[in-house]
Amino acid sequence: MIVQCKYGDRMCDLTFLSAVSMAEQIRGRKLSPVELIGAHLERIEKLNPQLNAFVQVDAERARHMAQDAEEAVTNGKALGPLHGVPVSIKSSISVTGLRCEAGTRLRAGFVARQDAPLVTRLKNAGAIVLGITNTPELLMAWETDNLLYGRTNNPWNLERTPGGSSGGEAAAIAAGMSAGGVGSDGGGSIRVPAHFTGICGLKPTPGRIPSTGHYPASAGPFALLGVVGPMARTVGDLRVLFEVMQGPDDGDTCAAPVPLRWPGDEETRQLRVGYFEDDGHTPVTFETRAAVRTAAQALRHAGFQVEAFRPQGLEEARRLWHKFFVVAGGMLLRPMFKGREGDLSPILRQFLEWSAAQPPHTGEMLLDAWIRRDAVRAQFFAQMQQYPILLCPAAAIPAFRHGERSWQIDGKTVEYLDAWSYTEFFNLLGNPAAVVPVSSSPAGLPIGVQIVGRPWAEEQVLAVAAALEKECGSSKSPPIS
Repeated sequence: MIVQCKYGDRMCDLTFLSAVSMAEQIRGRKLSPVELIGAHLERIEKLNPQLNAFVQVDAERARHMAQDAEEAVTNGKALGPLHGVPVSIKSSISVTGLRCEAGTRLRAGFVARQDAPLVTRLKNAGAIVLGITNTPELLMAWETDNLLYGRTNNPWNLERTPGGSSGGEAAAIAAGMSAGGVGSDGGGSIRVPAHFTGICGLKPTPGRIPSTGHYPASAGPFALLGVVGPMARTVGDLRVLFEVMQGPDDGDTCAAPVPLRWPGDEETRQLRVGYFEDDGHTPVTFETRAAVRTAAQALRHAGFQVEAFRPQGLEEARRLWHKFFVVAGGMLLRPMFKGREGDLSPILRQFLEWSAAQPPHTGEMLLDAWIRRDAVRAQFFAQMQQYPILLCPAAAIPAFRHGERSWQIDGKTVEYLDAWSYTEFFNLLGNPAAVVPVSSSPAGLPIGVQIVGRPWAEEQVLAVAAALEKECGSSKSPPIS
């Protein structure tokens, strides 16, 4: 069977259908799950040698599940919202029978014995897991490379990174090797790769989607920062993945029984939007500024009230995120490699050196940072009473060349850790935030913008993201396709 689809007048490949469209066509018996899974596995076989996005492909089981999915359609059984849809999972999230190594030799060969709750929910919705995707070692980088599996390349330009730490996931989805999937985010690790590869990603409020089954575990101060969330090529697909995965789980200490609350169109357009092109500390490239302005104008055209607004407290949030993620993170990770320093990947070694250059936390220092974090959150949320939606860059730059660690922007040197402060803010503050592709750089690299909401208001964030996507158009396929 040959299946064709149209976006406007352009014919597109089967693997670039949206996940929503795949499920609809399967339910309507216009598309075979067996053929759909076969097409994705063929695409993985063709493109993964260049991209190195997947580190394990579960082809035999995926084909078997596709046959079961097809029989369910034929027999008129009840079908879930993702029935027969192929997905991928970041290799820091447990999937029964697959490796969960988080890119480190310390866990080489580790195989998960049970599914993380979010994986169970995806499977119960009918999704078929194709395999797991690459990460930097222990997820502590915005470039995906490690000593276990090597470097992942960006499908828009193989000389550039797809970002990290969910870089393998982003590359797989952008290249049409997966319809969507799951990443994790403690400092931009969903949103920066989405921005770098021209797809969509959602960082939810901590606890909205359970992080149970993620390694490293979201515990202590990292429970305030680290989340798991969906990645896909369209906002509509993000919505379905979010609906399926959300809900409390006892293993997530931040969980709360928050019901789904989708706003109507009129309610959505009553949300005032404040936007800022830069944070006053880290400059952004001209194409990044242009993308934010384009998005602001697009939302105005869609009927939103959009005004320039830079919240107070961003610099304090950046410094506090550094204390939690970089300083405390290094304190936790360094002892793991005592006597095994040869197993450290260069990227993680560099991160630990940056961390060691800072004074280690005492109990008083950590307590002070925690209290200051709560104070800046209260100040920030008070400002969001006026602007419940914020629009801003996802990063200071588009996808960078492998190994780069600083950039010149407007005559200022932007250092590696500062380039992602635009996402780090919202890990520290606990806001949900989505990235939507808007434009491209002169070099043809995707440029996304970030839409930020108040805690537990993912539905508002996704509703505004959908309005922006409608104005600016959905994601495009990269040159490797």
